[in-house]
Order: sequence, then C-alpha cells, then structure tokens
Amino acid sequence: METKLTELLQIKHPVIQAPMFLVSNTAMVKEAMKAGIAGCIPALNYRTLEELRVAIRELKEAKVDGGAFGFNLIVNKSNIKFKGQLEVICEEGCDFIITSLGSPRKTIEEAHKVGIKVLCDVVDLKFAKKVEDLGADAIIAVNNQAGGHRGGGNPKELIEELTANCKIPVVSAGGVGCKADLDKMLSYGAAGVSVGSPFIASTEAGVSQAYKEACVEYGAEDIVVTERISGTPCTVINTPYVQKVGTEQPWLERLLNKNKKLKKWVKMVRFAKGMKATTKAATEVTYKTVWVAGPSIEHTKEILSTQEIIKNLVQ
Repeated sequence: METKLTELLQIKHPVIQAPMFLVSNTAMVKEAMKAGIAGCIPALNYRTLEELRVAIRELKEAKVDGGAFGFNLIVNKSNIKFKGQLEVICEEGCDFIITSLGSPRKTIEEAHKVGIKVLCDVVDLKFAKKVEDLGADAIIAVNNQAGGHRGGGNPKELIEELTANCKIPVVSAGGVGCKADLDKMLSYGAAGVSVGSPFIASTEAGVSQAYKEACVEYGAEDIVVTERISGTPCTVINTPYVQKVGTEQPWLERLLNKNKKLKKWVKMVRFAKGMKATTKAATEVTYKTVWVAGPSIEHTKEILSTQEIIKNLVQ
C-alpha cells in the first residue's frame, strides 16, 4: 500500500481520516494513528486557542510510528480565529494541515517554516494549479460524492484530470466507504483517500447516539444537498425535519446574495446559524435533526470502533 501519500506523511496506509465538524476528536485520531493512517481534526472544533494547544500536545504524546495527525483550517474571512489557530499549530507542531475555503498562501508560508506539510482542498483543476504554484505539498480533490461541502466533479474524471496536470500527490475525498472504493480511487491515479462519513458511526465519535444510528439506518439514497447550513451546498441526511424546511436558501438570503457588498455578511450570518443548528442536532436529541453525512454511509451497517472501521477499509 505504498503511495506518494504514505511517503509524504510517513503512514502505513494511504488513508486520511477526514476532519469533520463536531465529529472528529483526539480519541478518534489516536486510534487512527495506531491503525497506521493519518487523522485530522477541524481547528474549529475547539472553542479556544488553549483547548487547541492542549489537543495538539495530547496527540504529540500519543503519536506512533506509521501514523500521523493534523488539523484542518478554514482560511477565508468567515473564520475570525484563523490567525490565532495557525500560530498555535505552528508553535506546537503537527504533521500536516488541510486548508479549506480560501487561499492557503499564508498557511503554506508559515507551516513550511516549521516543517509542517500542507494539503489543500480543491474542487477543480483551476484551484489545484493555484495551490500547487503556492507550494502545497498535496491536493485534496473533493468530488461530488463527498460528505459536507462537496465538489461538482465525479471522482474518476477529477482524479484523472488533476493527476495529468499536477506534479504533487492527489488525494481523493468522497465516495469511499469500503476497501473496493479505496482500490477504485487508487486505480484512477489517486495517491490516497480522505474518508469521513464512515467514522461518524464510530464509538469514539463525539456526537449523539441518535446521529450514529442514523448513519446506520439511512443510506446513499437518503443524502440530499442543502444550502441552509452555510450558504454553500452541503450534504445532509434527508430527515423529516430537512424535508419540512426544504433545502434551498430562504428567498431573502437569495436576494441579498445578489448584492456584492452584502454577500459576505449574509454568508457569515448563515454560517453562524447553520453551525449552531448542526451543533445542537449532533450533540443532543432534538426534532430539528440536521445531520451532515455523505453517500458513503451506504456501507455503514453498525456502530464500530475506529480501528474496526479502518480495518474494513484497508483489508
């Protein structure tokens, strides 16, 4: 299973446990490292910079050979904590950073000073070439099978286009729920995969039992795309509540988004409201169930430990 990704991150298997808002935590990443893959946590999962610092130190102590850990940074203006998060991560150290939703220039510059690798989320060749020119170490190719904020291209075409035109490793994100899916992405030319949704139903995941059970009970056909969480298309389980409120932006938001001066602020408000709603749904039982997940939950048949999920992916 040696690939450019295993070489880059010094891991045994070409798999990244994808960063998931509210779901990912240090317990999951510790088990991921033990199993020989890379684990990643959104920096936004920590309310304060001190909590982030404590998590980094905890993972550094737990790191084992063949495993790696990193953090995901939202690098656009919607993340007012970005500067402080980047500083703490670079001060404390980790194996890699995954950037999302913005220019990774600052992150690449600062991370490379202290030997941290930077992998960048992209959805097409245009942005892949941009991050490669900025010095990214690898590309996370987010396809139309990804959970959460997904891309628009199908996995095969996106991987083949990026590998043909970029010199750095391409990691496929989306559509991997079993070993056959992993093998398929590698056959297209990917150096590895980023896997998220299957880990929602892990014993270590920091979400409610109801959320985990939903990922077992629902399947690929139950995943819909909504604009009501962040203003950007996001995949969720089509619960009765989602069916009731609909998946399109309210008419007032659509109108305000047409104004260039107001668009940024409207998105920030929508993002804040959406995150509050998903936080409540993910951590407590409520009729307002907005559970983020991707179609790869089709392969989730029971709640398992993180290590058991990884075993199913790589063996």
